[in-house]
Amino acid sequence: MGWAERYFELDKYGTDVKTEVLAGLTTFMTMAYILLVNPIILSSAMGKEAFDSLVAATALSAGLTTILMGLYAKKPFALAPGMGLNAYFAYTVAPKYGWKVALAAVFVEGIIFIILSVTKVRSAIIHAIPLSQKYAVGAGIGLFLTFIGLNDVGLLTGVTSKEGILQFTGLNAKFLATAQGLLFVFGLLLAGILIGLRIKGALLISILTTSIIGWIFNVAPRPEGVVSLPTLSYTFLKLDLHGLLNAGALGVIFAFFMVDFFDTLGTVTGLSAKAGFLTKEGKIPDAEKVLLTDAIGTTLGALLGTSTVTTYIESAAGIEEGGRTGLTALTTGLLLLAVGLFIAPIAKAIPSFATAPALVIVGYYMISAIREVDFSDPTEAIPAFLVLITIPFTYSIADGIGVGFISYTLIKVFTGRWKEVHPLMYILALIFVGYFAYLAGVF
Repeated sequence: MGWAERYFELDKYGTDVKTEVLAGLTTFMTMAYILLVNPIILSSAMGKEAFDSLVAATALSAGLTTILMGLYAKKPFALAPGMGLNAYFAYTVAPKYGWKVALAAVFVEGIIFIILSVTKVRSAIIHAIPLSQKYAVGAGIGLFLTFIGLNDVGLLTGVTSKEGILQFTGLNAKFLATAQGLLFVFGLLLAGILIGLRIKGALLISILTTSIIGWIFNVAPRPEGVVSLPTLSYTFLKLDLHGLLNAGALGVIFAFFMVDFFDTLGTVTGLSAKAGFLTKEGKIPDAEKVLLTDAIGTTLGALLGTSTVTTYIESAAGIEEGGRTGLTALTTGLLLLAVGLFIAPIAKAIPSFATAPALVIVGYYMISAIREVDFSDPTEAIPAFLVLITIPFTYSIADGIGVGFISYTLIKVFTGRWKEVHPLMYILALIFVGYFAYLAGVF
């Protein structure tokens, strides 16, 4: 492994091959749940017949992009279809425009991301959006995922209306008395306990353990097999660019881009800080390579047939184990390919009561971002709060971003603090005013 030591400069970062490989394994264990959860979420919009292709698309997009991150950017960051963005794809965009148009929107967003990653426009957008809005969007998506998990498993007595508004009257107490309900509670508590004990792969362990118990006691159908050959026949190159133009889904592309762009930026910044990569000025070395890899992953994912690929915060688990170079990401990527491409029979048999706890816990992780908002300043906190509640209650990340941008701009202007608003924010706010006017049928 002398080539690895030289190529990844292991001595420079005070690490070795064994440490990097173990760190890569740790990251894989922590994020492998996406190989099971992403196909389940997306197949709800694309049809059950898409499931096997979605397993392969998830594994390929995650594995290949993570390997690219390791070899090109040489950072210990893993990538995969993002939680929250896959839910937005499946529960908001696909029902309205069709899943092929949704894939086209992801593809176009990825191309825009690639262009901005190699130009100075990227930095202009980064500086325009206030931190409070970035944190609020992440937290709002967390609540969104929690609602999806609770609703899908049957714990909420509510449905999503045709207008996209979540309506519910309370908890379905009868569900808790069923075998599925008890296993859901078991899976949620097991995940919480494992996380509290800081055991790696807690979500994956919870999903598999709960599923196995369900299979043993015939609460859910057992897998028809263990492994199968991968296929992409249902999703590969099925994006509908012509339909996207006819649909006029500019707001959808914008929403995909905004969430992907700023989620990636926040994740990469946090991971870089944890790994000790940040400079004294707070800059990220080779940031352009990292963001370009992320953008390429999104574009590749759309071609393969999955929602937006993004950098995973779960990479922090590998960094915590000592991973500091691209060898960590290379290891994770190879594992994602080796395991993910052949598990369709098992993934297909994973019941909703086993995956719902994972969605709830991921929601817990993401909502923690709201603590970064300065609640002593109402002009920052109120728009952030509006984002937090709008995203889950409208089942739309785009609506949440729009409400946040508009309210932030107006509150700052009418409290005499208009100078704190970046000029680009006025343009973005006006774009969303037009977006909402379009949805309301004004024009």
